[in-house]
Amino acid sequence: MPQKYDPDQALLLDNQLCFALYSTSLAMTKLYKPLLEELGLTYPQYLAMLVLWERDGVMVSELGERLFLDSGTLTPLLKRLEAMGFVARIRAVEDERRVHVTLTAQGRKLKARAEKIPGCIRAASQCSIGELMQLKERLRDLRTQLAG
Repeated sequence: MPQKYDPDQALLLDNQLCFALYSTSLAMTKLYKPLLEELGLTYPQYLAMLVLWERDGVMVSELGERLFLDSGTLTPLLKRLEAMGFVARIRAVEDERRVHVTLTAQGRKLKARAEKIPGCIRAASQCSIGELMQLKERLRDLRTQLAG
């Protein structure tokens, strides 16, 4: 049976989906912080490394699309990863506007140190792998619907 719309209830903070997503994102980032500090990475840098560990040699534009980041945010992030010795940025010979990002040996080695992180997150969530996969799919579907 559908719930009746109550304007007073609709504007309560705890009834907002956006607040539930926002506060969960903050909690998730806080959980990752000490794990990533051991690697010397920030959360956005970790996300970039995940993409590169999955597929090395992507173009900066592809990396931005995967991470939903614009070049103004991504370029400084990549410069920091390059300064730390984890990645190299290489301009394409045929078109210097195209920049490929590749892992260095140090960046590839970092993957082994990062392998424990997903298990730590799963354990902290107190959810089964199946529950987390289902939640992830629901959130992806919601993102797709909201993006139109």
